[in-house]
This record gives sequence, C-alpha cells and structure tokens, in this order.
Amino acid sequence: MGRGEKRLWLALLGLLLAAPLYLSAYHLSLLGRFLALGLAALGIALIWGQGGMLSLGQGVFFGLGGYALAMHLKLVALKPGELPDFMEWTGLASLPWWWAPFRSGVFALGAVLAVPTLAAGVLGRLVFPKRVGGVYFALLTQALALAFSTFLISQQAYTGGFNGLTNFVSVFGLSVQSGGFQLGLYWASLLFLVGCLALARWLLARPFGRILQAIGVSENRLRFLGYDPARYKLVAFALAGGMAGIGGALFTLHAGVISPAMVGVVPSIEMVVWAAVGGRESLIGAVIGALLVNFCKDWISSLFPDLWLYAMGSLFIVVVTVLPRGLAGLSLKPAALASLLARLRRDSAKATAPAAEGRCEPTRAA
Repeated sequence: MGRGEKRLWLALLGLLLAAPLYLSAYHLSLLGRFLALGLAALGIALIWGQGGMLSLGQGVFFGLGGYALAMHLKLVALKPGELPDFMEWTGLASLPWWWAPFRSGVFALGAVLAVPTLAAGVLGRLVFPKRVGGVYFALLTQALALAFSTFLISQQAYTGGFNGLTNFVSVFGLSVQSGGFQLGLYWASLLFLVGCLALARWLLARPFGRILQAIGVSENRLRFLGYDPARYKLVAFALAGGMAGIGGALFTLHAGVISPAMVGVVPSIEMVVWAAVGGRESLIGAVIGALLVNFCKDWISSLFPDLWLYAMGSLFIVVVTVLPRGLAGLSLKPAALASLLARLRRDSAKATAPAAEGRCEPTRAA
C-alpha cells in the first residue's frame, strides 16, 4: 500500500468514525445504508479489479443475505400459530418447512453468511474448471440475476412476490424504530466494512493475492506455469459472494425491506458502476465509489427524478473513456494532470481527423 492510499484510508476512517457527530439521524441512516452497499462494491473490486472476473450478478448474493435475515425478522414479529401476511393472502395453511429454521436468530445469522458464500462457491465450481470467463462469465451471471429476481416474483406465496419482505418490528428484542438501534446499526455496518476491507487487504498481501492478480493479468500464462487458476478464482468469488450477502443483510435492516427490485439485473450493474467509478483496482476506491454514487443518486433523484438514469449512464461513459482506473487512479500532481489533458487532446484530434480528411478543399483558379 502506498503512502497516498494509507492517508486515504485513514482520512475516510476518521470521517466515518466522527459521522454521528456531524450528521443528522436521517443522513447517518443513509450513510449506514451506503456502507452496506460498499460491501458489495468491495467484493466486485476483489474479483474484477484483482482477478479479472466481471460479475454482473452480485445482486443474487446480496439478495440471498437480505432474504435470509428478513425471513427471521418476519417470523419473530408473529404470534404463535400465525403466518406471514403474504402467505395468508395466497391461501397457505401452514408455514413451509424450509421457513421454520429461520425462527432461530443464530440460524438466520449463519445463513446470511453461509448461503451466499455457498451459492457463489457452487456457481464457481461449475464454471471455473470449464474455463468460462470474460464476456461469457459476465453474461452468465447477468442471466442468473434475471432468473433469481423472476423466481422471487413468481413465488409470491413463499417470498412475498414483487413486494418482497417488509414490516419488520424488532431485531433480537430491539425495536427497529429506536434511535439506539439505528446508531448501533451504523456502527455494525462500519465494523463489518472495515473488517472485510482488512481481510481483503490481508489476502492480497499473501501469495494467494499475488496469484489472483496474476490471473487477472494473464490466466493462460499462469496455467502454463503449473497453477490451477480455477481454485483461486473459486475462493475469491465465494468470498465476494459472502461480502455481498453481509451487505444485503445490513441493507435490509437499514431500509426495512428487501425485494426483487433490489437484487435483479439493474442493481447488479449499478454495483459494477460503483466499483468502476471509485477504481476497480483499489479496494478503498470501490467503497468510495459506492458512497459517492449513491449519495449523488439520492440527491439527483430527489431533485430530478427522471434524470438519474441518464446521469448514471453519462458517469459510466466518462469513467470508461477518461478515467479507466476510476477516481483512485486520478493523481492531482501537475505532471499527471498535464498527461491527462494531453491524452484528451489526442483523443479529440483522433475523433475529428476522419471528418477533416473527408472534406475536400476548394481548388483555386489558376
């Protein structure tokens, strides 16, 4: 880690630790929600920025973690013998057997971590040994996100359908509406994010991390050297899935709802945009990207609801064309800024050159 990145880590951590002192309750809750989303962006930076695996389906693992905790929250709010409201509306007479274990808070917390991690591991075990990668892997994960959200909507009697799971009352005996719970939830979100960041940094500093980075540069060359890239990709992908699952559970507590609209194709693509804006090669950059983009989304969508999607698309185009390494790759040194301006002038000249060559100058009369 360079000196500049260390300073960035410390500055961000200081701002987040002091956030309850200078933010209102609403904005602190909003920040905690975006910290939970930062966990999903962190996982994408790990697998895409380091391992070269572009996943457009992280919303699946985000949703698995969210639904695992939401099922427990729905059950603890019921009286003995009662069923969740959407089950009664659809005519179910008894609680499905696979819902019953989620009455236990310990089981639900274990499922938040285990189910997304195992799901990512199973998917990785199916595709990585067959050397599925690049655009094919991206399309496969995107199709998985679409199938998952469609399944949730179609199984209304068991998943709440399009509305998802909501109307939570308490978490482990604490009212979700109390100020103390909201403050504790913010600290929990920050703690999990810092812990996952530290774990990812530790892994990248180990031989595992170096091999993962080598996979992102040239997987075939690493295979010729005698390594099995599938094993390393599987571990990294499962770890990213677990991070997304924890983020999904924390987000569910912050937002008070989890639904198919939060786990499908569009949210999964937005997660990639967060990492790209912040810098997919930088773990802390991906987290900063998630915070900045979501705060901008909240501000722009409040003032101009119809313009947010255009702003998101324009932002991604600018990042891809001007800042391919994201904000983390932007240097404020004069030499770096001069190089960026020179590259922009060259790109502009190349764009206008064909038009200039196609024009014919009028011939002068002899």
